[in-house]
Amino acid sequence: MVTIDKDRIKQAIQKAERRTSGEIRVSVSPLFWGDVRKAAEKAFERLGMTATKDRNAVLFFVVPTRRKFVVLGDSGVHEKVGQEFWHHIVRTVSEKFKQGDFTGGLVAGIEEVGEDLAKHFPYAAATDTNELPDDVDYGPEKPAG
Repeated sequence: MVTIDKDRIKQAIQKAERRTSGEIRVSVSPLFWGDVRKAAEKAFERLGMTATKDRNAVLFFVVPTRRKFVVLGDSGVHEKVGQEFWHHIVRTVSEKFKQGDFTGGLVAGIEEVGEDLAKHFPYAAATDTNELPDDVDYGPEKPAG
């Protein structure tokens, strides 16, 4: 049984977002057999990730039962960080996932993303608003059980 500590994830998101105007979300999906990347893209849209002012949102989409995940960034992020950044984040998260530490992998990935977002989209106390919720999303379907 794969467990994800949603409180630890939320704290990591809040800590990262205190340094950047960027937005980070985590979506955990129940078991399904479709294409994980396509499901991540649908979740990105469903969660309003493209609606941020600077197009600077990042989604960690996880299907724990399949031990798969996708990290997606909006156009504003990708323009600043490039493809190698995404490969680095995937490696960071994968290392922990391979050890069975899903929460640790997500926290490490969130910290890395937050650090880089802070360089390109620094936090501005006077104008920054939390554009997206920090809670872990569990998809439109309710997991069985």
